[in-house]
Amino acid sequence: MRLDVVELSRIQFAMTVMFHYLFPPLTIGMGVVLVWLESRYLWTKGAIYETAAKFWTQLFAVTFAMGVATGIVMEFQFGTNWAVYSRFVGDVFGSALAAEGIFAFFLESGFLAVLVFGWEKVSPRFHFFATLMVALGSIFSAIWIVVANSWQQTPAGHHIVQMMRDGKPWFDQAGNPIMRAEVLDFWGVVFNPSTIDRLTHTLIGAFVMGAFFVMSISAYYLLRKRHEEFAQRSFSGGLLFATVFSLAQLLSGHFNARMVAQNQPAKLAAFEAHFSTGRGDLSIFGLPDVEARKVNYELAIPGMLSFLIYDGFNRPVTGLDAIPRQYWPPVPASFLTYHAMVGLGISMIALTLLATLLRWRGTLFRHKWLMWVFVLAVFLPVAANQLGGQRLRSAANPGSSIRASSATATECRCLMPAVWSSIDWTRGF
Repeated sequence: MRLDVVELSRIQFAMTVMFHYLFPPLTIGMGVVLVWLESRYLWTKGAIYETAAKFWTQLFAVTFAMGVATGIVMEFQFGTNWAVYSRFVGDVFGSALAAEGIFAFFLESGFLAVLVFGWEKVSPRFHFFATLMVALGSIFSAIWIVVANSWQQTPAGHHIVQMMRDGKPWFDQAGNPIMRAEVLDFWGVVFNPSTIDRLTHTLIGAFVMGAFFVMSISAYYLLRKRHEEFAQRSFSGGLLFATVFSLAQLLSGHFNARMVAQNQPAKLAAFEAHFSTGRGDLSIFGLPDVEARKVNYELAIPGMLSFLIYDGFNRPVTGLDAIPRQYWPPVPASFLTYHAMVGLGISMIALTLLATLLRWRGTLFRHKWLMWVFVLAVFLPVAANQLGGQRLRSAANPGSSIRASSATATECRCLMPAVWSSIDWTRGF
């Protein structure tokens, strides 16, 4: 890999995104937990639910603040590192980000103070309403970010035109026209071919992460024999959410794979290291060898990929041989991150089903070893969400909007020392 300013900018942006993405899924997931706890308090008048809601609200506020702060850094990097790309997609991308500000940030900021500081100042019903609005605001934020991200993957509702400057067509120094994407159909942009599937997968992942976070802290309290009633109630509620949404994520992943097969066949081929068009085998394990165009040490289920995508074991699946070599995603990274993500998802399903069985039998909280597992299990959804984001970005469709970023290499070479120094400062910090 040639380490130029473009690659350094990608590394820096990846670091920023990965750190930022620790917080929004947790905020979304915990928002739903807070709504559930306060609704239970209003319904039953049980003081334990109010106590639990106040406790988790404190942690929610910290994660919310961190998500906002790290997101601002990410916004600035669009201009500092990807100025040409931002100019190319600004009309489309900016529309989604503006909608996020109007529909999400205003809603969250309008009620966040009531959620955090209004326990003794407003009625329980109004406080529940404020909690609901903050939770919806975090979900609305996810909606518009996923819209923007999905448009980059499967562009729709736009056209490419030459930019104007001082009323005249704009050309660069080499005489090439400077182009940009403009919105033709706003709802076409919003409901591009991948938005709904990606949004569903993203929100479910956030719900799972919030539930595992609650179970992790609750399990720690149970092991230390502190606040046991609170911890048991919180753990049981988190377990219900985690079990339902872990199973739902498996179904969501299936529909996402079908969507990717239809709209981004190169990406699906990279996920499964499917080099030759033909029957699709579902890989369980292996190490892709791009030069030899095979998967070493492969363990696969014959025909299962074809069945999952097209409902037939012998239906052909598009391979990388049908894609021009310059448009191949990075196959090893795509294959390994995708399969690691799926493996983590299966692990969470198995873990939550086991805990649900023991909870039904009334013996769950007697198993200390399992409580210790749940203390550490919060890292499973964190890793799965990070791998899912990396999988999405590393195997992006080389469409018109993505290809425009290559222009950055000709205009930002002077920034290489600055990018190096900022990465080094971040690592040292």
